Amino acid sequence: MTHYQLSQLPSRELIKGFTGRFIHTDQVTIGYIDIASGSILPEHHHIHEQITTVLEGTLEITVEGQKHLLLAGHILAIPSNARHSAIALTDCKVIDVFNPVREDYKF
Repeated sequence: MTHYQLSQLPSRELIKGFTGRFIHTDQVTIGYIDIASGSILPEHHHIHEQITTVLEGTLEITVEGQKHLLLAGHILAIPSNARHSAIALTDCKVIDVFNPVREDYKF
């Protein structure tokens, strides 16, 4: 068992406007992500299943061409290898869960 304090996890800018703090277990990566209003996540895909939970703000995510408007309390499950992109319509706080572990998010 490991105990974490969110404010003490190192912060990393993933791309312009997207800053995250991460926890990695043997099976999953959990990211606590702050997104600045107007920031764009370009279309991409990865082997990881991803579950995005919006805690604050409004985030538009497009998955395989279908747009999803996510408000606080909304959750979106993105399948492995699905092409997706996003734009923050306001400042956002989200939790992203990835399976398997995002090795590229370890630092």
